[in-house]
Amino acid sequence: MAKKSFRKEIFTYFIVVFILFTVAIVFFQYEREKHYRSAQLENTLDNITEMTHRFIEENNLLEGNIIKRIKEVEVIIPQSNVRITVIDINGIVLYDSYVDDYFSMENHLHRPEIQKALREGKGSNIRKSATTGLEYYYYSKKYVDYFIRTAVVYNIQIKNFLKAGRAFFIFMIAIFIVIGISLYLVTGRLSESITRLKDFALKAGNNEPIPYDTPFPDNELGIIGNQITQIYSSLKDKTDDLIREKEKLLNHLNALNEGIAFFSNEKKKTLSNSHFIQYINVLSSKTIKSDKDIFEIKGFKKLNKFLSEYLNDNYSLDINSLPQYNYSLNIGERYFQIQSIVFPDKSFEVMITDITRLEKRRLLKQQLTSNIAHELKTPLSSIKGYLETIIDNWPIPEDKLKYFLDKTFDQSERLTDLINDVSLLNNIEDAGDLFQMKTTNLSKLIAEVHENFANRITEKNIEFINQINQKIKLNGNESLLYSVFQNLIENSIKYGGEGIRIVIKLYHEDQKYYYFSYSDTGPGIPEEHLSRIFERFYRVDHGRTRQMGGTGLGLAIVKNAVQLHKGDISVRNKQKRGLEFLFSLAKF
Repeated sequence: MAKKSFRKEIFTYFIVVFILFTVAIVFFQYEREKHYRSAQLENTLDNITEMTHRFIEENNLLEGNIIKRIKEVEVIIPQSNVRITVIDINGIVLYDSYVDDYFSMENHLHRPEIQKALREGKGSNIRKSATTGLEYYYYSKKYVDYFIRTAVVYNIQIKNFLKAGRAFFIFMIAIFIVIGISLYLVTGRLSESITRLKDFALKAGNNEPIPYDTPFPDNELGIIGNQITQIYSSLKDKTDDLIREKEKLLNHLNALNEGIAFFSNEKKKTLSNSHFIQYINVLSSKTIKSDKDIFEIKGFKKLNKFLSEYLNDNYSLDINSLPQYNYSLNIGERYFQIQSIVFPDKSFEVMITDITRLEKRRLLKQQLTSNIAHELKTPLSSIKGYLETIIDNWPIPEDKLKYFLDKTFDQSERLTDLINDVSLLNNIEDAGDLFQMKTTNLSKLIAEVHENFANRITEKNIEFINQINQKIKLNGNESLLYSVFQNLIENSIKYGGEGIRIVIKLYHEDQKYYYFSYSDTGPGIPEEHLSRIFERFYRVDHGRTRQMGGTGLGLAIVKNAVQLHKGDISVRNKQKRGLEFLFSLAKF
């Protein structure tokens, strides 16, 4: 069912109100005029009543000749159609101008007009006469010893006289029509503003485009409409700006590695990034389904204690000194830092940072420091021992002196290699961006490494096979790539034994990577050591490694150099004999 338009609705309301008002006025005026005409009739009857009373008083008709002479009053009364009745104080009819045998008339004390005159001094009533059978308009007035009642037959003439004039009704109808037309025009103008406001509200509610220069009529509603559109325009622009800023904030939060979430003072999540959801589910032993579940995580006991203190309504916060709290949490092999800050409105932020890498690096550096100190002790102790021997036994034979100095030099070389390897590793991890990348011919670079080890390769009767095509080029750092193949080849020479075969080949490539295989036919490595050979200072055979002069950092350098070139490396024992490294290097 279609809704009424505002114009029809308000016009209907106005018309109904006006009709009710008009009816009330007409009814009031009708009654007023009717009362006025009744008053006129009663005034005429009252004059006749007074004339009759004065006639009785002046002629002393109550002395006993009232019946004979009262008829004389009819002569002096101008209206011949007026009925006159005299009734004593007890209700006995003493005279009636319309009834000859008035002595036989019943007692009139309880007639309505007589009762009213008895109470108020005068009274009127329209009723049918029990004596004549005619309907009369009665008027009665009380005097000291009697009532005088006058009456006229209530006929068409009297009825018409008592009716209100029609001219007033015609006038009111004309006024009603004029005002109705005026209301229709006024509501039309009023409806124009309301209709435009309605259209504006509907479009705003449905997020439809709104012309902010919508014209409104030049009236109060028009001014209100213009102000509303201007306010809406301003709010819409600000809302759009806030939405854009919120999107920027969300994009920024999602780009962060930290998990961040904002909560209301009732611990309801208002904003969070994807990392927060991910980390929360790592910290929890069950799937998080609601905001309440978040704060039931076992590792959040410290956080809850902090929040319960500062979210208290009795605790006021200063914007310049907001309470903050942070602590570390260990879940399995992962480490997290939990941070929180409470804002003045008692909302708060929770940030979860995965510090596993930093923590492991810290532990690794701690271990590395310990290992370096341990590794440095051996060459330093040897150098110190040789020098003390020379000093304590000075002078010593020249051949002995040369022997001790050669040993001291060898240990200093080993110490230099160790320091250089540690420095290279630190540079790869902490300052990888500083390594210059350029187009590198890998086959040529491997040939240079082979040439550097040519004498040792020949001495051990090693077969060296480089299957890398001259056309293979990639964007890399020559120094680091040189270190990769140098350490692999040097390990094969040191630990592979004599008569082995070394093969370097490209076994696969795609749009982004080259996939290489480096293998030898040496003894390989026991399976239990394979997963750890890329760790710093890890040695399969400690005594043998030191005897052959290794630093224990070669394969760690290989792995970090490969990763710096966006690749990965793994190792496996070959099925028959030997060891194979599989690694990838990015083309660009």
